[in-house]
Amino acid sequence: MHVSSTAAAGPADRLGFKPGMVVQELGWDSDSDDELRAAIEDAIDADLVDGDYGNDVDSVLLWWREDDGDLVDGLVDALTDLVGGGAIWLLTPKVGRPGAIDPADVAEAAPLAGLAQTTTATVSRDWAATRLVTPKAP
Repeated sequence: MHVSSTAAAGPADRLGFKPGMVVQELGWDSDSDDELRAAIEDAIDADLVDGDYGNDVDSVLLWWREDDGDLVDGLVDALTDLVGGGAIWLLTPKVGRPGAIDPADVAEAAPLAGLAQTTTATVSRDWAATRLVTPKAP
């Protein structure tokens, strides 16, 4: 039986998480994907930190649902501890799932929060991830 080499690349690897990174998690709730969270913790070889961390972080995982409020405000808040060059991974329920957000709303909110959308990835059965970064100066 042939095993594909891509099978080893889990969602945490596809999102670019590496050992030693400090990853802040915001918006966790009981519907968040625990398998994805565990895979990210394995990839960074550390626990995720929460919003009270208070130091610089390399990346932010922002779980966001339709009823979580204003997305622009959520994105701006997520920038608080993020180091320059870091990324926010906006995790939203997939289209058709409860709490799903229209991709057009993400595309509209990102620039208002001073962010650029770079990549979208499916990370679990119920969640999609959108990578948002601070645009490089022209």
